[in-house]
Amino acid sequence: MSQSTTADTAPRVNEAVVRRRIGRRALRPVLMLGGILVVIVGASYYWLTGGRYVSIDDAYVRAAKEVIATDVSGIVQQVPVKEGQRVAQGDILLRLDPRPFEIAVAAAKANVGGTISGLNAMKLEYKRMLRDVEVKQAQVESDQANFDRFAALVKSGGVTRSEYDNARFQLAANQQSVNALKTAAAVQLARLGGDPEVDVRTMSDYLQAQARLDEAQRQLDHTIIHAPFGGVVTQVETVQPGMYLAAATAAFGLVSTDRIWIEANPKETELTHVKLGNPVHLTVDTYPGRSWKAAVESIAPNSGSEFSILPAQNTSGNWVKVVQRIPVRISIERKDGDPELRAGMSVEVEIDTGHRRSWHDLF
Repeated sequence: MSQSTTADTAPRVNEAVVRRRIGRRALRPVLMLGGILVVIVGASYYWLTGGRYVSIDDAYVRAAKEVIATDVSGIVQQVPVKEGQRVAQGDILLRLDPRPFEIAVAAAKANVGGTISGLNAMKLEYKRMLRDVEVKQAQVESDQANFDRFAALVKSGGVTRSEYDNARFQLAANQQSVNALKTAAAVQLARLGGDPEVDVRTMSDYLQAQARLDEAQRQLDHTIIHAPFGGVVTQVETVQPGMYLAAATAAFGLVSTDRIWIEANPKETELTHVKLGNPVHLTVDTYPGRSWKAAVESIAPNSGSEFSILPAQNTSGNWVKVVQRIPVRISIERKDGDPELRAGMSVEVEIDTGHRRSWHDLF
């Protein structure tokens, strides 16, 4: 009985094994084709959705920087800030000794006052000259009358020839004096610009004196250096009270804490679809896990090498094409409580161009 059962079971086992083998053989082409199809679909999806984001790791935090200097020379009187101190716009950063400049302002003011007095005296002098002309002209008229009488009497012997000649010479001399006085008055009038009632504050001498006063006052004002914007001062130790600071000499630096942006340097081939205003997602290496929202503010009209001291020359026969990088400025959206961003920090940028590929791009 057991031998018969074993004999019947053996064919059924062999038949099941054969079926499984046939099923595997039939499934193998399906799996192979399905795998290829999955790869094609995945690659197509990646290609269609790719090209929208531009990732840039060559990016850095930039901030407005100012080298603190003044255009006047003097002795440093006070440096009321310390290294790393935060200052607001308008805060005093440095004072020069104002005494020499105050003296110059006082002298310039005195010069202005003297110029006004001198010009007013010129106006009065011109009026005096006109009166002298009138007096001398009256004398000429009197001399002319005497000469006419002497000319009539000399023929009849009523006056001597000598008296006649004296009257003639006196008339001629006074006529020359009148002409000389008129010439001097004309010169004085020319100095007054042709207007005897001119406002002296419109005359060139006054304007020059006032300009010297303005320049002296400007130099005095520039003995105090104010912060042009809010920020943090740096390298303050290079300037100490008592030292001489020449004009245009850098005293120390000021780095803004408000005027901050990101400068990215993508490859020229990555800018195909980048436009102004594109949203940007960025992270700073110093603060892992933190991210900021930003936007493309501007795209430079030149590559980064265009303004280098020795720009690349591609005229040699051994020229090798090098992909250029175009600076892109990104404005960052900052919120209260965000960690501080310092100039020079490394940043990773991802620009959303909004571009989507289509099947037409393949053809």
